[in-house]
Amino acid sequence: MTERQARAGAATPTRRQALLQTAGALAVFSCGSSVQAQAGYPAKPVHFVVGYPAGGAVDIVGRTVGQAMSTVLGQPVIVDNKPGAGSNIAIKSVIDSPADGYNLLVAANALAANMALYQPAPFDAERDLAPVGLIGRVPVVLAVNPTAGIDSLAQLLKTAKDKPGSVNYATPGNGSTPHLAVELFERAAGVQLAHVPYRGGGPAITDVVGGQLPMVAVNALEAVAQVRAGRLKVLAVMSAKRSSLFPEAPTLAESGFAGFEASVWYGLLAPAATPKPVLAQLNAALQKALAQKDVRDKLSAAGGEVEPGSAEAFATLLHNERARYDKAIRAGNIKPD
Repeated sequence: MTERQARAGAATPTRRQALLQTAGALAVFSCGSSVQAQAGYPAKPVHFVVGYPAGGAVDIVGRTVGQAMSTVLGQPVIVDNKPGAGSNIAIKSVIDSPADGYNLLVAANALAANMALYQPAPFDAERDLAPVGLIGRVPVVLAVNPTAGIDSLAQLLKTAKDKPGSVNYATPGNGSTPHLAVELFERAAGVQLAHVPYRGGGPAITDVVGGQLPMVAVNALEAVAQVRAGRLKVLAVMSAKRSSLFPEAPTLAESGFAGFEASVWYGLLAPAATPKPVLAQLNAALQKALAQKDVRDKLSAAGGEVEPGSAEAFATLLHNERARYDKAIRAGNIKPD
C-alpha cells in the first residue's frame, strides 16, 4: 500500500464505522422524538378505568380525583366503568392497553388480593403495572344491628369465644377487602365467626339492618348513612386511627390488637412500560389534585383519608398487601364468588 493509499484509508470510515455512526444518529433522533412526545403529554383525554359500577366507592374516588387532575393536566379525564370478575376485567384491560399514559387504573385492594384469590393468577400486578401513587384510604368497620344484643367489641369477642361460629357476619363477598380484614382479625383474636357473603355491600347492610344477621363488615363509605340513621352501630374501625365519621368508635389497636390495620385503599396505576417521565408527570398531577381542599373535603365526607405520596411508597404498599392477603387467602382456603 502506498503512503497516499494509507492516508486515504485512515481518512475514510470503514463500512462498520459508517453503520455505527448511522445507528447513533438514528438513536439520537429516536430519543429526541420520544422526549418531544413525552413533553407534549397529554395531547388527548386521559381515561381512568374503574373495575366497579358507577356510584360505588371506587367510582366516586376516581371521578373526584379525575376531575381535579383534568384541570392540572389540561385534558379531560374520562372514567370508564368496566365491572366484572372481581375487577379483573378492568385490571387486564389496562395491562393490555398501550403504555402511553392515556389508560390508567383506579384500583383498590382487590388488585393485591386477586393474585391469590384467582388461580391461576390472572396477572402479576408488580410486574404488569407501574404505580402512579396512592390516593387514600377508607377504614373497614365492624357494625351491628342495635337490637342484636352485641353492644361492644368486648362482648362480641366473649360471645365468639364462648360459642365459636355462633356469630354470623355479612360482607360484600368472598375475598372482598372486608372479608379478608375479618379473616385477619379472627386470627389475631383467636376467635371463629361465621361468614355470610353477599354480592355487594348494599345487600349485606340491608339484611343486617333488617335483622336477618347481627353484624356486617364493610367500608365506612357504605355504612355511614345507616349509622347516622341509627340503624347500625359501629363496634370498631379497623384503620390505624379513629375515623372522623365515627369518632366514638375505637380502633382495633385501641381495643388490644396493637398494630392491627385493615383499610380499603385506592390508588392509580399505569401499564408497566409507561415512560418514566409520563409517570412522574402523572404523580405530580395527582399530588396537586390531592392537595386541593375541595378534593380532600369530598373524600373526607365519603369516609376517606387522603394519603398523597410517591410511586415508590405505593409500590411498597402493594407488595406488602399482596403478601398479607396471599397468606390469609391460603390459610382460609377462600375462593371467589
